[in-house]
Amino acid sequence: MELILLAAGRGSRVPKKFRGHPKCLVKIKRKTILDYNSNFFKYFKKKTIVVGYKYAKLLPFIKKYKFNYIINKNYRKTNMVYSLFKMKNTTSKEIIICYSDIIFDSKIINNIKKSKNRNYILLKKNWLKIWKGRMEYKKILNDAENIEIKSDKIISIGQKIIKKLPKYQYMGIIKLKFKDFLKLKKFFKKINNNKIDMTSFLNLALIKKIIKLYPLYTSKFWYEIDSGKDIKFTSKEIW
Repeated sequence: MELILLAAGRGSRVPKKFRGHPKCLVKIKRKTILDYNSNFFKYFKKKTIVVGYKYAKLLPFIKKYKFNYIINKNYRKTNMVYSLFKMKNTTSKEIIICYSDIIFDSKIINNIKKSKNRNYILLKKNWLKIWKGRMEYKKILNDAENIEIKSDKIISIGQKIIKKLPKYQYMGIIKLKFKDFLKLKKFFKKINNNKIDMTSFLNLALIKKIIKLYPLYTSKFWYEIDSGKDIKFTSKEIW
């Protein structure tokens, strides 16, 4: 397995005082977001980080954890999907894609290792308690994303929640077979939309039947850092 860590963005929703470096270097208590996930990174011999905004400040991390790195020079005009497909061919049969603004239990790797021969999206159970700590209920309906699962297969992801809250939330971690990674890369070039977000892209790929995606559930801890309130909430929750 090979890890691709997506870390090119600016983090425009965090307070200005945190914008002197990439969002993944925001400190929660005394550790950066990336530092909290260091045990997870150590599971991978092959790992690549896609950088962009103030990427020079990530070079010590890259050296310490032995990442290869790719620079997305167009980070201001693109999104995560564009960053992902800056990745060149690899000899790995499976690729793990991970957002860089999340903090999660490194033991999730055990779930990933047991999942074979399919493309998986990690989904968080019991997610609503975390969201209630991050924002008001009305905002949850706008910020959280709907996910539809049928016969243990993901039918749609990333759409707006209309009425009923979903049982799960997407965690920002994906496992892809390399051959399907290539299919998605080809599809991305075809749609010619450098600003499309990840869940919208995956949903479109499902509609067009480019690949199949399956859910991988976990109850392990997980936090997302998008705003100043997220920073305060996670600081109270985390060790």
